[in-house]
Amino acid sequence: MTDALRPTGAAPTLEDVARAAGVSRATVSRVVNGVRNVDPAIQEAVRRAVSVTGYTPNRAARSLVTRRTGAVALVVSGAGTEPEGEEPAEEGAFTAQVFADPFFGRVVTGIVNYLRPRGMHPVLMFAETSRARDEVVAYLRQGSADGALIVSTHAQDPLPGLITDAGLSAVLFARPARPVRISYVDLAHRDGARLAAEHLLARGCRRIATISGPLNVPAGQERLAGFRDAMARHGHVDVPVAEGQFTQESGEAAMERLLSEHPALDGVFAGNDLMATGACHVLRERGRRVPEDVAVIGFDDSSAASACRPPLTTVRQPVEDMAAEMASLLLDRLEAPDRPTTSVIFEPVLVLRDSA
Repeated sequence: MTDALRPTGAAPTLEDVARAAGVSRATVSRVVNGVRNVDPAIQEAVRRAVSVTGYTPNRAARSLVTRRTGAVALVVSGAGTEPEGEEPAEEGAFTAQVFADPFFGRVVTGIVNYLRPRGMHPVLMFAETSRARDEVVAYLRQGSADGALIVSTHAQDPLPGLITDAGLSAVLFARPARPVRISYVDLAHRDGARLAAEHLLARGCRRIATISGPLNVPAGQERLAGFRDAMARHGHVDVPVAEGQFTQESGEAAMERLLSEHPALDGVFAGNDLMATGACHVLRERGRRVPEDVAVIGFDDSSAASACRPPLTTVRQPVEDMAAEMASLLLDRLEAPDRPTTSVIFEPVLVLRDSA
């Protein structure tokens, strides 16, 4: 039906889109409903036709056909088991910390860029308390979202287990600290820390220390273990360690402790870029040149690495690609719920800049 023949005020239909795209109505329906085994060129033709015609899918009708909402819960889960009735000391502190960390922005970017072309959208949820975790599980059980993408920041976080025990579809960012039958994406953290250790040693650094991430977080544990192992393989069995919390402030405090206890150090590996930035700040205040006096390496290759002065040499974690892979694994599971759980491990790369 042409615009001239369509009744005044009538909304564009699937038939209009099919005619504009030069495909069948059934093909348009498959693309609009997110069926994934459609040729990419045909998908693009249908999307262009949707844009040209102004067609808007009826989400309620589509949900009845597909039993899908088109929404995915993106859950940032931030704590383990706390005493009954206990809430965070400062309301909103957890969400403020999340938004201050460039890591989470990269996760959101990767997920949105993957889901949007497929007609799906994330719903951001926070689960830092028992009550909030129960709300997430209830939200998913009610069918308000098709599944969950979980970013957990605590080794004892019970949320992945709660969701899988409820029979709900979910994918986790980072290997679970305890056995849970859930698919996940992760980085070879130990290999990344090894790259940092070998680069510092190759520069001639001999009095090397490290600022670890929080040791109740698997990534913090893995990066520290990988760094210590690589140093030991080169004869350095006693590496000074100061624990941080993946924040710039904790990196500053850790660097202060290391300098007071080991004033002659000449190399530092920090467990993420924010802590490395804090370390550089303290070194400048103490009159130590980076990298001439003390070489510094971070981890993640986040926006903090390029904003630091000097720009950080760092270990790249391809967070956007990892987040997109999470979303892909979840959509695969939604299409085939009996699909076995799986893992995808990404490889780190050393990015050379001015700090080391």
